[in-house]
Amino acid sequence: MSSLYQSMVDIIEQKITPLAGTVGQQRHVIAIRDGFIAALPFMIIGSFMLVFIFPPFAPETTMGFARAWLNFSLEYRDQLMLPYYLSMGVMTFFISVGIGASLGRHYKLDPVMTGLLSLMAFLLVAAPYHDKQISTQYFSGEGIFTAIITSIYASEVYAWLKHHRITIRLPKEVPTGVARSFEILIPVLVIVATLHPFNLFIQSVTGMNIPAAIMHLLAPLISASDSLPAILISVFICQILWFAGIHGALIVTGIMNPFWMTNLALNQAALSAGEPLPHIYLQGFWDHYLLIGGVGSTLPLAFLLLRSRSVHLRTIGRMGVVPSFFNINEPILFGAPIIMNPLMFLPFIFVPMVNAIFAYIATKLGWVAQVVSLTPWTTPAPIGASWAANWAFSPVIMCLFCMVTSAMMYYPFLKVYEHTLLKQEQERDQQMTAESTANV
Repeated sequence: MSSLYQSMVDIIEQKITPLAGTVGQQRHVIAIRDGFIAALPFMIIGSFMLVFIFPPFAPETTMGFARAWLNFSLEYRDQLMLPYYLSMGVMTFFISVGIGASLGRHYKLDPVMTGLLSLMAFLLVAAPYHDKQISTQYFSGEGIFTAIITSIYASEVYAWLKHHRITIRLPKEVPTGVARSFEILIPVLVIVATLHPFNLFIQSVTGMNIPAAIMHLLAPLISASDSLPAILISVFICQILWFAGIHGALIVTGIMNPFWMTNLALNQAALSAGEPLPHIYLQGFWDHYLLIGGVGSTLPLAFLLLRSRSVHLRTIGRMGVVPSFFNINEPILFGAPIIMNPLMFLPFIFVPMVNAIFAYIATKLGWVAQVVSLTPWTTPAPIGASWAANWAFSPVIMCLFCMVTSAMMYYPFLKVYEHTLLKQEQERDQQMTAESTANV
């Protein structure tokens, strides 16, 4: 068993860790992550407005408060939807600017100008103009992949031109703001001269503009991202990386965010239209069923540590239980420790995977409400699970069920680890006693 574990550790250290480190530090991966982080506060507020506009009550309810809320929502729906349309409805604007600004900082360009250039590049291909109107179809989830591609393209073009000094340079006496405005003229011209004709060419050949073509090409991948195998693979990668001490959640969420946001927009559109919700695996599912208390679903483990007979584990439990309520579990991961601890390897890897199977099947069968809202990742799991599903109660039950199963799976491995620590603590106490006796 020890040789098998050592072989696994060697594979992680020699193969997975270098690859994950390279991916995690890749400038485009970082920029995409930064873009979604920049858009996050706007999307959270927009999601909250949608939940407020579609209250969790049956249309035929006669309860006074519920009836009043429903009537208010129906009467003022158009006015109430405006904040949603200007946040979730244009999420690609925030993402484009965020990605461009991040790459601008990387290349030591003006982040504001790079972000605006990225936004213009996106609008060139994703805002078709017909009958004196601009289509907003691709401003939300359907345009996310286009926003990522065009933002990276625009930023790289700007960086290449600046590196090769193909810009308009003004004398030093010219104010900095004016100089930067002229500096970006050639990049703007290049973006317009390349993207717009290319978009027209794609449209003439395929009958679809670039965003429609991208969504058509990625349709199988988007569909696959909402499957149980996709959930298990992403969770497994996250856990393996974290066990090696690498922030696996950042890497996995950086990859999955475009799929999650696309599917979230589709769920919200279905909710607005009164149709069945099409997608299960969204960020709310990841945060509130698979990472309860943090990566590895360690909140139940924190409760178990509080009652441990080992002084060390009991102390770690006291330190870690409160942060774990808000999904911050580094005190437990590095204090217990869980990281690189062979006795805790199996539960740390498989607890969230088992929870994923239970939660996915229950949601697929219609027993648990699906996610329609984006919540802060620090929201305590039962509250966040309900909030993400339009304040339905079934996600709370599912979350509590996952906590119970997590505790049951962690318990036997924790007892073995506790027994090992107790022996070490007893030996240390005996040694200290012997030394104090010798000194006397």
